[in-house]
Amino acid sequence: MMKNIWAPWRVTYIKNASEKEACFLCEAYNGSSEEEKHIVCRGEQCFCILNKYPYNNGHLMVVPNRHVADITELADSELLEIMKMTGKMQKHLSSLMKPDGFNIGINLGKSAGAGLPGHIHLHIVPRWNGDTNFMPVLSDVKIISQSLEDIAAELKKNISGG
Repeated sequence: MMKNIWAPWRVTYIKNASEKEACFLCEAYNGSSEEEKHIVCRGEQCFCILNKYPYNNGHLMVVPNRHVADITELADSELLEIMKMTGKMQKHLSSLMKPDGFNIGINLGKSAGAGLPGHIHLHIVPRWNGDTNFMPVLSDVKIISQSLEDIAAELKKNISGG
């Protein structure tokens, strides 16, 4: 039986995400305020940023500096640096947050769950025993991005023509 994870804070991202908008990862990379963009470290060919709409505390993304959509477009040196930074960040998260495990992965394409399919990035999600599961493909769990109360209010407003 499918279980639900309620994550109503993600609806802001879902409602505002658009293929026509600028790439928020490129904007973060080129921006002047690392604190404002939540960039935690930079390498020569990639950087690490906190996910603004996390699945769990400490959810990081390791991102190539170049705007590329697919893993096959990355140079060997970029792939190596991304993996080394992933290991480094996992080690830091382990030390700071003491998780029991991690989900580490890449979603390629919208159908695979990529919220930004144009700029590949690797997710690092700390996990603790007893927390909820990460994705439906891993264990029949679905992320619910908006509360029932908010959906009901929006439907009522739409139905009444308001």
